[in-house]
Parts: sequence; structure tokens; C-alpha cells
Amino acid sequence: MSKILVTPRSLTSADHPALDRLRAAGFEVVFSSPGRQPTEQELLALVPGCVGYLAGVEKVTAEVLNAATDLKVISRNGVGVDNVDLDTAKRLNIRVCPAPGANARGVAELTIALILSLARSIPLSDRMIKGGDWQRRKGFELEGKTLGLVGCGRIGRLVAQMAIGIGMKVIAYDVCPDATFQPGGSFRFASLAEVLQRSDVISLHCPPPAEGTAVIDGDALKRTRKGVYLINTARYDLVDPVALAEQLEDGHVAGAALDVFAIEPPTDGTLTQNDRVVATPHIGGFTAESVDRAVQMAVDNLLDALHTTGTGA
Repeated sequence: MSKILVTPRSLTSADHPALDRLRAAGFEVVFSSPGRQPTEQELLALVPGCVGYLAGVEKVTAEVLNAATDLKVISRNGVGVDNVDLDTAKRLNIRVCPAPGANARGVAELTIALILSLARSIPLSDRMIKGGDWQRRKGFELEGKTLGLVGCGRIGRLVAQMAIGIGMKVIAYDVCPDATFQPGGSFRFASLAEVLQRSDVISLHCPPPAEGTAVIDGDALKRTRKGVYLINTARYDLVDPVALAEQLEDGHVAGAALDVFAIEPPTDGTLTQNDRVVATPHIGGFTAESVDRAVQMAVDNLLDALHTTGTGA
């Protein structure tokens, strides 16, 4: 029986009905360790003999791909495929399939929740009261404030619409701006420089640059308004964590919200223990609806690709 490896944490913690479609097609479903990202060594032990791989956000290196001698397709349960060594996959004729838009609503709603959390210091207030302390940090209202988006694809467009709905102005930078996107309200596309200079809140919704350099590095942060707030629900390497910590310390950055980290769970508390940082455990697409959409699309892609290549169970 041909095997399909499944590694996303949302699926290794609890099976999903969509995976029964793989079993019904005659495939054996193999899981990595429950509830955590597999290491490279674990993948090296699991991928041999697998014809399909339903992948999470773990790194899929050239070494892993070279060991996967039977692998025909990697199907992501999300939009990003930058965690996969695409050059090696292409060389080995391994198809890599994303699930575009599957988690867009979940990530967009979390983004708005994080903006509101920072604006009103909700996590800090909750923590203080539960600790028996009564402290208030003065917040600010979002109406009339400018939200700057770096990336305006499916997620960014949803964030823009929601932000406009609560009275924010929105300016967005995108490598390929979609002129047909006209959400009403105060919205326009702008250069990255203008987004950095004019925004009260900046939210990231783009893939990392191919060269691996952070979009929000020390120089970029210095070009932002004093008192800016930064939201990252996209990729951890979009932001230089050392530069962000420095700018939070001197007060140029008033606060940040992070849903993605270099190591998950994070081992460095420099940012996560800062009371001006709201940290969440990579929950952007972790909603019942987003998981359902992502798994259904990922399974569709697996079955389609394996059928196309003539690979059966």
C-alpha cells in the first residue's frame, strides 16, 4: 500500500475526516509526531516510501527531498510554499501544490484582533487583573488612523476591507498591485517607502524576499513614524527581531503583535516577554473553517496529482 505523509500540527493532533478520502483511495496515511513540527531527522525517517506528502510549515530541505525517492507530490495546507526547497523539488520532478486562499479569512480576522489588542492593551489588562493588579494603559481609537499593508493579496485585501469598516484609512504596497481592487472608503496603493512613513499601524501580508533579507529591518523601522505598531501574521523572516527589540526598547515602535517565530515554540523571550508585544502561537489559519478548507484543498491536490502521474495505492 502506497503511503502519504501528513505533518501539519492541526492534523497530527487530531485526525480530520478529509483524510478518509485518502484512505478510501487505498493509501496508507502516516503521521509525524502529534502536535509539533517534525525535525529534519524525523522527516528523513518518514519520507522514504511515501508517494504523497501533506505538509505543514516545517522546512522541507534538499536532503529530505533527495531521501524521498518515491515522492510525487507535496501538498501544502496553506498558501505558502517557501518552506520547500523548490529548486530541488523541480529537479526531482516533485510537484508542489499550495492551497491558495484557504486560510485567508482566519488570518485576516486575527490581524484585526491583534490591531485591536494593541490599541487597547487587552492582553496586558487581562494579565494584570488576573494577577490581582489594577492598572490602566491609555489606548487609542482606530477611526481615522492609517493602516499600512505590505502585501495586498487575498489576506491583505480582506484586512483592508475590515479596517475600512471600522473607520481606518488604508494604504497598501504590493509588488503587483491589483487596480481592480476598489474596496471603497479611504484606500489606495502606495510605495513601500510611503507605507513605512505614513502608517500608524503596519501589517505584513507578503512572502519573504527570495534573497532572504528582512523587509522590516533596522533601516525600515527607522523610517517609520515614531509610535508605530507592527503586526506580523505572515512569515517570521520578514522582520529582523533584533532591530524590532531595539526599536521597542527606545520607544520608536510602540508595540508589535507576532503570530510567527523562527522556532515554534519560541525559545528566545526577548520579544515574547515584552509587555508591548502581543504573541500568539501561529493561530492565524487555526480556525475550524480555515483548517477544513485547507485540508480539503490539500487532499484534492494530492489525489489529482497522484492520479495525473498514474500513481495508485
